[in-house]
Amino acid sequence: VQLQASGGGLVQAGGYLRLSCAASRRISSYTVAWFRQAPGKEREFAAASTWGGGTFYADSVKGRFTISRSSTKNTVYLQMNSLKPEDTAVYYCAAQMIGSSISVSGNYGYWGQGTLVTVSS
Repeated sequence: VQLQASGGGLVQAGGYLRLSCAASRRISSYTVAWFRQAPGKEREFAAASTWGGGTFYADSVKGRFTISRSSTKNTVYLQMNSLKPEDTAVYYCAAQMIGSSISVSGNYGYWGQGTLVTVSS
């Protein structure tokens, strides 16, 4: 499956953005996650939507970010509210079929190209 991430941009602190991850085919049997990588830092887990309908979030984004999926559009969204400067990063969507250790990037075999989110203070 090929993934295409979009929706990044420049926003002020407290603002919002919605990222989209469009898949080339049906992803109902995949776990799809968003990871992010800030300048000079390692890639980290942000949120995941499992094939079984569960959603999971990193503590740093819980209560502010919401992951959802549209099965008809083969798209996963990441609604990001109350953005902070520390949310600035390149955001990547990724997919895996097994669904184990969903916060570990190495378990994902499919990756989108990334979209840059910049939050100004």
